Amino acid sequence: MSRITEFLTNLRRIIKLHEGMLKKVGEEYQLTPIETRIISFLHNNPEKDTAADIVELRMLSKGNVSQAVESLIQKSLLRRKPDQSDRRKIHLSLTPSAFPILHSMDLLWRQFETIVFSGISSEERELFERINDKIIENTKYALSGRDEK
Repeated sequence: MSRITEFLTNLRRIIKLHEGMLKKVGEEYQLTPIETRIISFLHNNPEKDTAADIVELRMLSKGNVSQAVESLIQKSLLRRKPDQSDRRKIHLSLTPSAFPILHSMDLLWRQFETIVFSGISSEERELFERINDKIIENTKYALSGRDEK
């Protein structure tokens, strides 16, 4: 198998592992996969709290996010708050009713990290994080439509 195929296959495996673990949390709380992803996103990215942020950063469709946000509001897990300076912008926040779900997600994240980084030293982990940051930067740059750095 070529290095690029191996790299891409492993990315998919990691995503599949994470999504499978998230799915268990969703099933426990009767949430759809996208509702679970939205709760996870808002919990892990408190500074990115609009539906537009979720669409952009999770690369989900606007319609699916809108529908899931509405469902989470109906389930009293999420609330909307208009932006003070721009009334067109709506901030989303998790309600206290979501706290048990967040606790399950935190446990899941620790379990996920333990599995993925098993046998990797703290020095290797730091090196991985630095390299991963560069890969993220390069990928964002490439997706922004620019040909050269």
